[in-house]
Amino acid sequence: MTATPMPTSVGDGLKTAFRTHPAGVAIITASTPDGPVGLTASSVASVAVDPAAIVFSVTRATGSAGAILGADTFVVHLIDDDHSELALSFATSGAERFTEGQGWSQLETGEPHLASARAALRCRALQTVAVGSSTVVIAEVLEVLPGPQGRPVVYLDRRFHALPHHTDH
Repeated sequence: MTATPMPTSVGDGLKTAFRTHPAGVAIITASTPDGPVGLTASSVASVAVDPAAIVFSVTRATGSAGAILGADTFVVHLIDDDHSELALSFATSGAERFTEGQGWSQLETGEPHLASARAALRCRALQTVAVGSSTVVIAEVLEVLPGPQGRPVVYLDRRFHALPHHTDH
């Protein structure tokens, strides 16, 4: 049996430090035999362009995160401020997800797709690494599906914040 990690002063300090460090927001989705799954992530980063690869982490390998980790492929949707409410629903257990009104469709390959996302990255996991109660995923980007460019959104101090559109002055 694995012991539950106990918070430390360094861990608490890290949480405090990152609470004031803005991060981009993504919704990660996959198709499973039990239906579509998804979660909100603020840990997505580009790793390489040849091969095209990204990295992200999930906080546990159960529920939606476990289903995504078990899927052959998944889609990382880089979202805009217009999707903040949707991101909140994907961050809340039991909230409504994948409704027609939210704008979801399905790719030919089966994954849930949000066409209104600024970009959707269809990926497959190359490697996963367990770190405490989290799992780090290094993923190969198989396809980039560009979308409309709205106002970027970041996660800062437990809230979503819109940034000016890159053409705003």
